[in-house]
Amino acid sequence: MTDAADRLRRRVLWAMPSGLYIVGSRSGDRCNLMTCNWVMQVATTPKLVAIGIETASVTRSLIEETGSFSVNLLARSDRSIVRRFVKPVRDVAVDDAGRLVSLQGEPVHEVTGGLPVVNAAVAWLTCSVRSTMTWDDNEAALPASHVLVIGEVVEVGASEKFDTLGDHSDAGILSMSDTRMSYGG
Repeated sequence: MTDAADRLRRRVLWAMPSGLYIVGSRSGDRCNLMTCNWVMQVATTPKLVAIGIETASVTRSLIEETGSFSVNLLARSDRSIVRRFVKPVRDVAVDDAGRLVSLQGEPVHEVTGGLPVVNAAVAWLTCSVRSTMTWDDNEAALPASHVLVIGEVVEVGASEKFDTLGDHSDAGILSMSDTRMSYGG
């Protein structure tokens, strides 16, 4: 592929609309929140959500260990939060009972399985892993940068702020185009 064709391919892929979420994971005392823009519902019966996560990420290993993850939806007005989670979490604060209270200084709470959810999230899901797809089985191809994890929605929550956004509307939900960030291509 020529340099010009590669540049065009990246521009086209970056132009594809995508949300911007925070994916939570936990295994024992280890936990993480990760900025993720490859999240989508992929089935209605059962309710399945797919996330694309880096092959060598902390989040992938935690999800593989426990078989669960959370997805946090943020309001556009909270776009600065996602920048805190582009690298693995280092700063974890817990209360006297050992429950998570903040990650990277961002207030959180635990949901089923101790999964972290950002307090600022307008809505969140917890999912139980149904399938993980890798592309490492083709020796002739380069290993893929990401894996696809499919999870069944087992719990959902929303803040009062979510109700003000209206049903079937992403009017106030953060997306990649609301930031100067770009990923993929």
